Amino acid sequence: ITEWAALPATEMFLRDNRDDSDFSAFMSVWFFEEQKHSLVLMEYLRRFRPDLVPSEAELHEVRFEFDPAPALETLMLHFCGEIRLNHWYRRAAEWHTEPVIKAIYETLARDEARHGGAYLRYMKRALQKFGDEAKAAFAKVGVLMASARRTAQALHPTNLHVNVKLFPRDTIQSRLPNPEWLEQWLDRQIQFDAVWENKVVERILHNLSLLMERSFASVQELNRYRKEVAALVAAAAKGPLAPRPA
Repeated sequence: ITEWAALPATEMFLRDNRDDSDFSAFMSVWFFEEQKHSLVLMEYLRRFRPDLVPSEAELHEVRFEFDPAPALETLMLHFCGEIRLNHWYRRAAEWHTEPVIKAIYETLARDEARHGGAYLRYMKRALQKFGDEAKAAFAKVGVLMASARRTAQALHPTNLHVNVKLFPRDTIQSRLPNPEWLEQWLDRQIQFDAVWENKVVERILHNLSLLMERSFASVQELNRYRKEVAALVAAAAKGPLAPRPA
């Protein structure tokens, strides 16, 4: 069901990026591949655990409207989400011994890595177009998404609140038949531990280092950079000071 949630995410992206046909076209490809993930996993359940196959009503429950959000922050958020999914699936493939589900997770992990690469290209384009504004947005979300050890829930777009009118049932995970499923899968089943979490953080910091052309060895360093670039954006928003009269 979590992969099925690409449907409302795609509807959000298409709504909020009507002026960007290239990105919208990419979203159609992204949506196809994410739905393929969901369909493959459901087919596996139909064959081996039919009692766990989600119903149409359960799938439809995660289709709801997301509130509009800042485009740059949303782009970075989903880039980080792809990195995290890649590592979750790699760990799941490593944990499982049954060869079919192992191969499925390995394929999904590669897909998520490609998606992350595509998002990264759009982030590079945004830097060229928006400069410090994009840097500030990417750094802000990067600090959030690389600080998962400070939160009780996994930091992934499906765990974030996206519709104020539906709060608190405005996250994808909150609308699942078992809202605690994700944490149980990560902690008790595939055992996504601190070692794997550090890999996620390192990958986020590595990509931001390349993107910003500045090395970030820790979240703290990224946070300091966030403050620096946010100050530049704030100063630019104020505009040049008017000259004093002679």
